[in-house]
Amino acid sequence: MTASRPLPGPDGGEPVPGVAEPADARQDRPLHGRDATRRGLIAAGSAYLLWGVLPLYFLTLAPAGPFEIVAWRIVFSLILCVLLTVVTRSWRSVVAVVRRPRLFLGLGLAGAFVFVNWLVFVIAALDGQVVEGSLGYFINPIVTILLAVLVLGERLRPLQWTAIGISALAVVVLVVGHGVFPWIALALALSFGLYGLVKKRLGPDVDALTGFTLETAWLAVPAVILLGVLAGAGELVFGTAGVGNVLLLIAAGPVTAVPLLLFATAARRLSLSALGFIQYAAPILQFIIGVAVLHEPMPPERWAGFVLVWVALAVLSADLVRSARRARVVALS
Repeated sequence: MTASRPLPGPDGGEPVPGVAEPADARQDRPLHGRDATRRGLIAAGSAYLLWGVLPLYFLTLAPAGPFEIVAWRIVFSLILCVLLTVVTRSWRSVVAVVRRPRLFLGLGLAGAFVFVNWLVFVIAALDGQVVEGSLGYFINPIVTILLAVLVLGERLRPLQWTAIGISALAVVVLVVGHGVFPWIALALALSFGLYGLVKKRLGPDVDALTGFTLETAWLAVPAVILLGVLAGAGELVFGTAGVGNVLLLIAAGPVTAVPLLLFATAARRLSLSALGFIQYAAPILQFIIGVAVLHEPMPPERWAGFVLVWVALAVLSADLVRSARRARVVALS
């Protein structure tokens, strides 16, 4: 278990065994050397930049509420994925996964965790809690480590336990000092961590596009039902707030899918340690947006909690670097 994991996205694994690779998959095989690193850094930086500014995008979708936004996000993401699947001739990969119950049901579970994560994140953006949302992604690597211990039975190194202890203290400071239980942050970190855990269990048998297509397919029915309920209650905004609002809601598909697919590209070309450091770009941007752009309150007690979390992440990063160096020494010996 590494000290820090990249934010879970489509796993970018190899195509399903026994299924011919589509043309784009052959072109997307891992590169080597500086060219691979450069492309990986560009893809990772672009993905985390897009994730970092997502709160501003969701604010432009008003007066649509969080449930409608997430429902349209699912519908238009699925439409985009279907189009990409047709263009890349990847249907055989999709069918192959559907025929394997463990993989297909696993993607349904992953989709459920994605739904929770998306809904909580949109609620945070619309409710003026972008700073707390950023906290969720700051502590996500720590939650991932805890899940590895509790679910996978992995053993941690002393510095990893130290980081967990500091993070627990940070939560206590936020609850006692700031007077608010950080449920948004914990829900985001836990749902994202569980999503990553499920994807890890599925292994490399599902490529990025196939995985995301089937995850959104699982969520399509509840999304349509949710839109029907909102329409029946007279609360559906789509089509009632101008052309601009309609176009922005339709854009939820590419806004969701593009960074996930960029992440999958980066994961093929960069080391885990490199992704581990780049992943902090998104919550840093979200934190800056919340404080400097949206002017969310940051009393001393809240600063103290965040500082403790950052100290914990510094400890994790130091452990990650030391572990990577040891691994290189062992590999060369």
